Amino acid sequence: MTGRTIVITSGKGGVGKTTATANLGTGLAMRGHKVVVIDTDIGLRNLDVIMGLENRIVYDLVNVIEGKCKMHQAMIRDKHQLELFLIPAAQTRDKDSIEPEQLRELCEKLENEFDYVLMDCPAGIEGGFKNAIAAAKEAILVTTPEVSAIRDADRVIGLLEASELHRPKLIINRIDANMVKHGDMMNKDDIVELLSVEVLGLVPADEHTITAANRGIPVVYDKKAPSGSAFLRIAARVDGDDVPFMDLEPRISIMDRVKGLVGLNGMAYSHA
Repeated sequence: MTGRTIVITSGKGGVGKTTATANLGTGLAMRGHKVVVIDTDIGLRNLDVIMGLENRIVYDLVNVIEGKCKMHQAMIRDKHQLELFLIPAAQTRDKDSIEPEQLRELCEKLENEFDYVLMDCPAGIEGGFKNAIAAAKEAILVTTPEVSAIRDADRVIGLLEASELHRPKLIINRIDANMVKHGDMMNKDDIVELLSVEVLGLVPADEHTITAANRGIPVVYDKKAPSGSAFLRIAARVDGDDVPFMDLEPRISIMDRVKGLVGLNGMAYSHA
């Protein structure tokens, strides 16, 4: 087996990168793959919380790198997917505890056992970022449709390509269809024009994502959550399926249609 090692990164913090990692990993496991997700954000681990595994941690990534435990001892089996595992970050160490070559060697070992090795990369472009991208063969960039996030994403794309991680793919998170409609938020085409990268998926702004994170259950399990459906589509695309993008056009209610017909929304109706 030769698995795929993918780094999931962002320029700006708070854009949903860790949530994307948890849901993409879960989605791939739901498709029958053997998946390991690694939290490489040394000192600020959060992936375990999103996955609801924080109470099961005994060993962490740094323990594995330093030889204080075996690789499998640090792996935590997911509560829902038998073929999904987490290697958590160390919470009391700093990012200098790991060298790029050490993480690369670990990922190469994991590629022999897993179909997918997903690394949740620290935000920014410091040491933790350099470690993660050195070990990866592919990159997925997460951003939100905000000017500051897009600017930081552009910087990260340049760094990824300089590290020979060419053609990174993009997840645009927290899209508000109504804001896009009214010109208050950039749409997919605006972002693609600015960043010149392939879009892997569009994830709508969805309160279910917050609820799921607080419960420690990835939102892909919530069949009513539009964001969960979006992440399942992204997992399918990563897996090679040709899946259409979600329709994120704002829904128009019957009353809005009636108001439009009688001109109450500023739209004149004419039989001409």
